[in-house]
Parts: sequence; C-alpha cells; structure tokens
Amino acid sequence: MDVVRLPVITGPTATGKSALVAALASATPLTVISADSRQLYRGFDIGTAKPTQEERALVPHAMTDVADPTERWNAARWADGAVQAIDAARAAGRVPVVVGGTGLYLRALFEPLFAEPELDPERRATLAAELDLLPTAALRDRVAQVDPPRAHLGRTQLLRALEVAELTGHPITWWHAAAPRQTRFEPAWLVVQHQDLQQRIVQRVDAMLAAGWSDEVARLLEAVPRAAPAWNATGYEAVRELVDGARDYRSTREAVIVATRQYAKRQRTWFRHQLGEQVTHIELTEPGAMEGVRAWWDSVTA
Repeated sequence: MDVVRLPVITGPTATGKSALVAALASATPLTVISADSRQLYRGFDIGTAKPTQEERALVPHAMTDVADPTERWNAARWADGAVQAIDAARAAGRVPVVVGGTGLYLRALFEPLFAEPELDPERRATLAAELDLLPTAALRDRVAQVDPPRAHLGRTQLLRALEVAELTGHPITWWHAAAPRQTRFEPAWLVVQHQDLQQRIVQRVDAMLAAGWSDEVARLLEAVPRAAPAWNATGYEAVRELVDGARDYRSTREAVIVATRQYAKRQRTWFRHQLGEQVTHIELTEPGAMEGVRAWWDSVTA
C-alpha cells in the first residue's frame, strides 16, 4: 500500500490557520479536513470559531458539522471520517489539507492506533449515562485501576478509556499493542505560531461575545441536554453560566480568555513533544512568513 503525503496546517488556537488556508486556496483547489474536535458539533458555531457558510462556499470543509451535540466522538471515529473525506477530495481533483489543533485527532490519522471491535450500542449508552454523572476525579480513579497509563488524560479521554476497557474486557493500552491499525498517510507538518497570540485570543473572545455567543448558548440550552459532550468546548461552560445568571459579563469574558490561553498552552506543549523534528515552523509576524508558507506548500504539493 502506497503511503500518501498530506499537508497539515496546525498550531494553537487563534494563530491564524484559517487565513493561511484562504490564501492558499486562491491558487489551488483544495478541501479542508478539519481536525478540530469542537467544530464537529452542529449548532456550536460562534464559540468554536467555525468557518462561516460564506467561507465554506469558497473552500469546502469536511469533518465540520458532522455530529449531533449528544454524540460522543473519539479520535478513531474522527480518523475514519477524515480518511473518507481525504479520498473524496482526491477523487474530485482537489488537494486535501488537514487543518486544526486537536492533537489526538492528528495522531489517530497518522500513527497506528487499534482496530476497535464492535461495541454493543445499548451497553454503551447505559455506561455513558452512568459515567457522565461522575466528576473527573472519580473517572481518573477508575481509569487508574483499569488502564493506568491513561489516567492522566482529560475527561473525554478518561471516558473513552473506561468505555473500551469495560465493554471489550481489555484497556486501550492492550488494544494498541494487540490490534494496531496501519496508516495510509504521512504528514507534512506546518506549525503556525504567532508572537501576539495572547492579544489575539483576547480579540477573538471579544469578537465572539459581540457576535452573539450568549444568544447562541441560550438557543442551544433549549434543545441540548446539559450533559451533552458538545458543551465541553472551551468557553461554553462560562457562557452558559452567564446565560443562567451565575456570572456577569466581565467575569465571563475573563474566564473564557483564561480557559482559551490554557488550551493554547496545552496545544503548544503537545506540538513540541509529539511532532518530532520533521516540521516546518512559521512565525506569522516575521518578515517573509507567507513566502515561507508558500515554499512549504509547493514542496508538499509538487
């Protein structure tokens, strides 16, 4: 099986990845394969900085708006959908480019994971209802008993670890070794950085709030259960508290800025430790940055 080289534009949130894509799309027919775990969910638009309908009319986006807010997605499921989207883009004569900063999704596409057995849907739903009621600390304790190497992960990954361990009889760590899944793709990484990221995050949060983020959340609360996975997207908890009257605007704004900066820090750490050395780094505030981006793009798509 031939391994296909794929361009990947990644980096912390708010660095300007979407603007780079728009610039590249002006000269090359391409399709964006979104690697953003927050943009999967329909209706959660403003707070996830989802591309607008106008932007999607200019550049097709796959793996955006593909899930109901109550669905629980994992990296393997996203990777399966991404592979189909990549194949469809190539069949249509377009260049697929993976864009986003969800590290686990990127790793699932480019590194062997495991071939997961079928999970009984009724048992899965029953377990999910039970686990959703538990605080993260309790989930972490349970994972420490069944799959210790994964006990340090975030809530979504803890839920996933328990689901696999309890429904298959084996932890994810065991599956990784026993049933690896081969990758068809090799990444050509472009990691986007921005010296003014802290201020850009503030500006983005202000723009989201001004665009009606709280109105979006109020509408979603009428239809989406509060325990739905989509609410885990950065900032939504604070804005939901604003809508509920538990926060004022000022404290909501500050909470979202802090949460977004923390998320960006975690992303930077992941990129620094997980991508290896074969990576092109671009600091967008430096002179000649766009020339560097185009040189990378030309080398990948030649």
